[in-house]
Amino acid sequence: MTTVGSLQFDVTLNPTPAPEVRRAEILANPGFGKFFTDHMVSVTWTPEQGWHDANLRAYGPISMDPATAVIHYAQAIFEGLKAYRHDDGSIVTFRPEQNAARFQRSARRLALPELPSEIFVDAIDLLVRTDAAWVPGQAEQSLYLRPFMFASEVFLGVKPASHVSFFVIASPAGAYFAKGLKPVSIWLSEEYTRAAQGGTGAAKCAGNYAAGLVAQQEAIANGCDQVVFLDAVERKWVEELGGMNLYFVHADGHIETPTLTGSILEGVTRDSIMSIAGDLGHQVAEARISVDDWRDGVSSGDIVEVFACGTAAVLTPVGKLAWRGGELAMGDGEPGPVTTAIRRALLELQHGHAPDKHGWLHKVI
Repeated sequence: MTTVGSLQFDVTLNPTPAPEVRRAEILANPGFGKFFTDHMVSVTWTPEQGWHDANLRAYGPISMDPATAVIHYAQAIFEGLKAYRHDDGSIVTFRPEQNAARFQRSARRLALPELPSEIFVDAIDLLVRTDAAWVPGQAEQSLYLRPFMFASEVFLGVKPASHVSFFVIASPAGAYFAKGLKPVSIWLSEEYTRAAQGGTGAAKCAGNYAAGLVAQQEAIANGCDQVVFLDAVERKWVEELGGMNLYFVHADGHIETPTLTGSILEGVTRDSIMSIAGDLGHQVAEARISVDDWRDGVSSGDIVEVFACGTAAVLTPVGKLAWRGGELAMGDGEPGPVTTAIRRALLELQHGHAPDKHGWLHKVI
């Protein structure tokens, strides 16, 4: 039994962890989301006992009754953040308290219990410390952390679950762009929308991603890498990609990102970029940006770079916007200088190669 913060965790180490040789093979080329560490953390919630039954155990399948509520009603949320190994051997996570706060907001929207921030962070710290050998140390590598919560009550009635499970798993991650950073092509979804006012767009819930997959299929069928969604009412205002926020760089150096309207996920990377871009001398603002603003701005030379951002890919330059009947190229096929500078500044901070003047790094070891 290990006391971590406000909870006691029952710790049972994996009796058959991955051999060191196999772990080294994986860390040499981890990819993204393909391999998982030796352990996972879980905590249970019920109305009677609150958060309890906290444990760390071997990574493995979750036993689930066919009538488990999440299978039928998709009452599930998740987060994504990373742990980084610094040159001095220390390991840090990046702004975990922000992920904890968003996890609570998502829980409220999905009628799930709010996990206290200290339990969220403590559970992640325990897993990272236990599986520290899985944290890679090469350029742009990290340990991707996936906290998630779901309705684990066995009941077919439509109601908020009275038995909920919280888990954290971890996966070593290499550079998101294995062949180097290249601009991606974006398909404009004119038939499908991601979210509407009053919906779940601002929550990081499983159903949002399921609903966007058919539009992603459409993008791939039209030769594009990703899909961008417009608002659900006027079908003109740019919101976000399938899992990333957008930024627009103007010729005079100022930068804009779509205003949070309640149907856009408030990304931690998005928020961090607003500060980092300001540190680099750019004026940064939220604004309502229509798809016509985007097309006209690129055509006139007012918009000189567009990039998407998220935990997994960090910053991704956008090189083309396509739609039924047309397409628009941006840049010269290479990442723009502003995108490159912001991306470098964020990565250097996360990997400990630049001062952490915002106090964003949380030391685990």
